[in-house]
Amino acid sequence: QVQLVESGGGLVQSGGSLRLSCAASGTLFSINTMGWYRQAPGKQRELVAAITLGGNTNYADSVKGRFTISRDNAKNTVYLQMNSLKPEDTAVYYCNADGYVYSSNYALRSDLEVWGQGTLVTVSS
Repeated sequence: QVQLVESGGGLVQSGGSLRLSCAASGTLFSINTMGWYRQAPGKQRELVAAITLGGNTNYADSVKGRFTISRDNAKNTVYLQMNSLKPEDTAVYYCNADGYVYSSNYALRSDLEVWGQGTLVTVSS
């Protein structure tokens, strides 16, 4: 079983910074794309940023130039550096990962998609 554990959320003033981390753990798995989504009260969950195994990145227009996603493949960990935070960035941030899980001899594999439990980011004005 693969799990994602997030950390780094909290309360920050407008213009401040936070760094979120998300680590994947388990056995017999590999991770391809990792990403961060967020869901504000009364709104749908939306993609914030994603990064592929090769390092290609994708950002929501609303965070371009302010947020940076990165990953450490050896640690199966993804980070989200959030700068110049705004009150509208307030949301629960969820880590997401896709990849594969394998049988014990790696002869078989199946698709994997897993979500973290979410971490709250609150930006005060």
